[in-house]
Amino acid sequence: MKKFILDEIDHQILDILIENARTPFTDIAKQLLVSAGTIHVRVKKMEDEGIIQGSTLTLNYEKMGYSFIAHVGVFLEKTSMTQSVIENLRKIPNVTVAYVTAGKYNIFCKVRAKGTNDAKDIIYKIDDIPGVNRTETMIALEESINDKKRMMHAIFAEL
Repeated sequence: MKKFILDEIDHQILDILIENARTPFTDIAKQLLVSAGTIHVRVKKMEDEGIIQGSTLTLNYEKMGYSFIAHVGVFLEKTSMTQSVIENLRKIPNVTVAYVTAGKYNIFCKVRAKGTNDAKDIIYKIDDIPGVNRTETMIALEESINDKKRMMHAIFAEL
């Protein structure tokens, strides 16, 4: 199977779409001095290759009152319970990210809450999931890096 090769135009298209996935193809075309058809074809090709998967909307949870972030490490009674615990974590909307991990924790979660009392209640819900032995929580004081572009630029630098 031939490896799909991205060029500088693809890189620039991705750069713009990462910043704002709703940028019209005509605007991208004007910035890059190519036709809107070229942008459409290239984006479609990157979607077909699985490089672009959907588009996302970024919410500002702080403006909605959910400025408290905690990271919760989950220790399981048995590793075989991982999938059932993940399914139960999906039922807690405040658990916004969950990773199955190797290392200290079996599962590592990001939790968004209104404040410490809200976070405590969410962590208790996690503790009550069958198969969870215990949890360990770290409170995020500040989100210092949340950059979607740096990794892409590093990949392109390697090419």
